Amino acid sequence: MSKLDDIKLLRIHYLRGPNIWTYRSVLEVWLDLGRLEDLPSNLLPGFNERLLALLPALLEHQCGVGERGGFLQRLSEGTWTGHVLEHVVIELLNLADMPTGFGQTRSTSRHGIYRMVFRARDEQVARTALAQGHRLLMAAINDDAYGAADVQAAVLAIRGQIDDCYLGPSTAAIVAAATDRGIPHIRLNNGNLVQLGYGASQRRIWTAETDKTSAIAESIAHDKDLTKSLLASCGVPVPEGQIVNSPEEAWEAAQDIGMPVVVKPSDGNHGRGVSLELSTREEITAAFAVAAPEGSDVMVERHVRGQEHRLLVVGGRVVAAARGDIAMVTGDGQLSVDQLIETQLNNDPRRGLGEDFPLGRINTALDAAIVLDLQRQGLSPDAVPAAGRQVLIQRNGNVAIDCTDEVHPEVDYIVSLAARVVGLDIAGIDVVAQDISRPLHEQGGAIVEVNAGPGLLMHLKPAQGAPRPVGRAICDHLFARSADMLDHRNPGSDGRVPLVGIAGTGGTQHIALLVAWLLHLSGRYTGLACRDGLYLDQRRVESADSTNWEAGQRLLINRAVQAAVFENGADTILRTGLAYDRCQVGVVTDLDGAAGLAEFDIFEESQMFKVLRSQVDVVLPGGAAVLNAYHAGVADMKPLCDGEVIFYSVDPGAAALAEHRTGNGRAVYARQNQVVLATGATESFLPGLGKITAWCNRHASSGMTESSLLAAVGTAWALDIPLNLIGAGIEAFECNPQPAGRAD
Repeated sequence: MSKLDDIKLLRIHYLRGPNIWTYRSVLEVWLDLGRLEDLPSNLLPGFNERLLALLPALLEHQCGVGERGGFLQRLSEGTWTGHVLEHVVIELLNLADMPTGFGQTRSTSRHGIYRMVFRARDEQVARTALAQGHRLLMAAINDDAYGAADVQAAVLAIRGQIDDCYLGPSTAAIVAAATDRGIPHIRLNNGNLVQLGYGASQRRIWTAETDKTSAIAESIAHDKDLTKSLLASCGVPVPEGQIVNSPEEAWEAAQDIGMPVVVKPSDGNHGRGVSLELSTREEITAAFAVAAPEGSDVMVERHVRGQEHRLLVVGGRVVAAARGDIAMVTGDGQLSVDQLIETQLNNDPRRGLGEDFPLGRINTALDAAIVLDLQRQGLSPDAVPAAGRQVLIQRNGNVAIDCTDEVHPEVDYIVSLAARVVGLDIAGIDVVAQDISRPLHEQGGAIVEVNAGPGLLMHLKPAQGAPRPVGRAICDHLFARSADMLDHRNPGSDGRVPLVGIAGTGGTQHIALLVAWLLHLSGRYTGLACRDGLYLDQRRVESADSTNWEAGQRLLINRAVQAAVFENGADTILRTGLAYDRCQVGVVTDLDGAAGLAEFDIFEESQMFKVLRSQVDVVLPGGAAVLNAYHAGVADMKPLCDGEVIFYSVDPGAAALAEHRTGNGRAVYARQNQVVLATGATESFLPGLGKITAWCNRHASSGMTESSLLAAVGTAWALDIPLNLIGAGIEAFECNPQPAGRAD
């Protein structure tokens, strides 16, 4: 068989929010199979064998069969190469330690053209996986030179993008805990600055610092001398010490304090430049030279006997603790100290250079404190210790043995007090004690440092002991749990504010304007993104069409916004996905608009149902879908909603509406030229609003219709806005947006 041309990647869409495929972000790729459209996998000689030789774990893929080996069965029966590419990409992501289980491939109305999607937490990682998967697949199809080394190179390329693009372990742990509680998140930069929640209910984190972390407290923690002074004034045990400016002053201070002493930078971190248990002038002089480059000042303080411990304080209580362990090697009379470090310490799989490793690699060329300790033992990194000789390598920096359950209540109290004295909501407190299960004063223990923005890895992945749910503790600190936290009508406990999404074509911008007005009257600072522009609290700050993901994000990150309304066109859902993950109220007016969506292979109403159902799929369990019962296709979305459904209709006799009321459902319709609110068989007129025709005539120039009015009333009712306020607010409504101006 002649060599086959590459599968063409016609276009790539990164769908950031909920979309027609899934709630989560995906990469959607349009493929042109070319000649391969006529050559499924079972008609490509040797292809299946070559592919499985490169990626043997494809045997584990269940595919649509639903059991192990399902994808292999599809290969044997014959499946198209677009579907194969989906599984190749997913397997490469699995091999890169970023597993994903979601992918789909669907044909389009054009011969040989397919849409392939797969779960993608980050666009750049997804694009790299796609490129590598595409190359591997074409090599397997054409029997090109491509082997295990090439697969490994592909995996490393993806892993490199993951390292560059994904959140660090500490931030990821907090975000994962928030996700478990249904709290949404938005990444605000390419690093670890993340917003948890939306609008006015949001909190921000940067690794283990939060927007509750005081800048003053962080500055205090950075100044170790000031920290010790404040702690000592409150009765917290700290080792006495003083700032020195020269080796001579360091020796004088050590004599005043009494040997042994510690010499360290006054504002260093991660144990860099710290020398312990010094007793001679030579040792102190050498330690000064080690500490000086690591901070602005050098401190000499009393040496506290015992092991180093790190206690994590969150919201005024200790939630995790880890103990250090001295690192030593044993000489064999043949290998140098550096070689012994490599064979006895750095070969531990728990040691590494990245944040994913609980223990760091030891490198004497980069750690002068280790060299100093070796010199005190009469050794150097190149020296060969005698067989059986124990050599001290590192006294600190190995705090990774969980001891949370051993912490004495008095130690817990003292450590929590230290965090409060400094003013930190989250703090890593370094304690030196011989036994953390005993009070500090009994053993001469002390707090030696208070750290802002502490790393969490030692508690998430300890070298020994059980991992601790510190991400959950920080999340609970930021978003207090309450008895009614699962009630999504109670904003704040889940970081949410009321969000309303409106999809369709018929009067959706008018519904959006009306609902935003009513939310404003109810006392909430309300954001609105619609085709008429972007609004903040009834002021139009941008006049361009704002029915897009970017405009929606502007509302969600605005800390003033207490409620928000989004008009969502079908093209927005297809191009980028919804701007939010879930909403309190979702409105669907109709299934029109297919005529303008040919580029997405959308041509008919049945396809529009699949697009616009996305708005109903994301309604929260405590929320409601407001659906047009006059449109049978829209009414059919009722079973898709996780929350309540409220029907509205210009025809009070609509079949779906009548059936809905028999189940005690809520509905909004017109009778006697007034708006009727019904719950089951119970009906009442909306108070405060006059005749519908008079209101519609008054707003005829802006295109307001009876249907839009009813949809807005149903939405406001779903939001629990008082009925008299709904009626009076609609009566007073004027569709005259202020000119675009500067955002608040």
